[in-house]
Amino acid sequence: MRGETPALRNFSLRIEQGEHVAILGPNGSGKSSFIKAITRECYPLQGSTLKILGRERWNIFELRSHLGIVTNDWMLACSRDYTGRETVLSGFFSSVGLWPYHLVTPEMDAEADKIIRFLEVEHLAARNVSEMSSGEARRFLIGRALVHNPQTLIFDEPTNSLDLHAMRKLHAAMRQIAQAGKSVVLVTHTLQDIIPEIDRVVMIQDGQVFFDGPKAEALTDDRLSTLFQSPVEVQARNGVFHALY
Repeated sequence: MRGETPALRNFSLRIEQGEHVAILGPNGSGKSSFIKAITRECYPLQGSTLKILGRERWNIFELRSHLGIVTNDWMLACSRDYTGRETVLSGFFSSVGLWPYHLVTPEMDAEADKIIRFLEVEHLAARNVSEMSSGEARRFLIGRALVHNPQTLIFDEPTNSLDLHAMRKLHAAMRQIAQAGKSVVLVTHTLQDIIPEIDRVVMIQDGQVFFDGPKAEALTDDRLSTLFQSPVEVQARNGVFHALY
């Protein structure tokens, strides 16, 4: 609920393991509420059902080993005086940074190093996250989400505050993750964020599913103009869609 108003109404959606899906909608449409329901920051009202990997009840720490979360809230929480490598390692402990009582095993060290190489940020690993650009820091946040080898990565508005170069780097990392066999669930209001590997688009408007189907059917002038209640012209190039207003 948002005060007296339900964030999501008559909302029914199923995402299969292994799918790459974009959740698209204007600000205030309910996209982030949907993600917070998945990550158990919010809970559905009595009478509603939400199953994650086939289960309604989860130990939240166990759930985090199955889902990797990359959100702006976590970005703000992790922008502290911890190095990039410490930020990645902290994912093993569901913490922000490392603490004296955290026991980092050789296996954790090896996994963190492998992920840092995969994301091509070895040269930044010893720098504090607070001293990095937004794009650099976000790649370490992705690394933090990957340490448990989760089945699915959830990106919530991942390119907010990024410049064009950082956006390109982040999109490349998202594509690597999708191609490596992880399921990607992307929440965005920006068409350019929808990487070519995503083939299903769920549109949310006023807390309800407005459209759910193939990307080519979703990203049309008429449908997007109705969704955003503003004239939109769509162009596609090399599998990436762009909106012209």
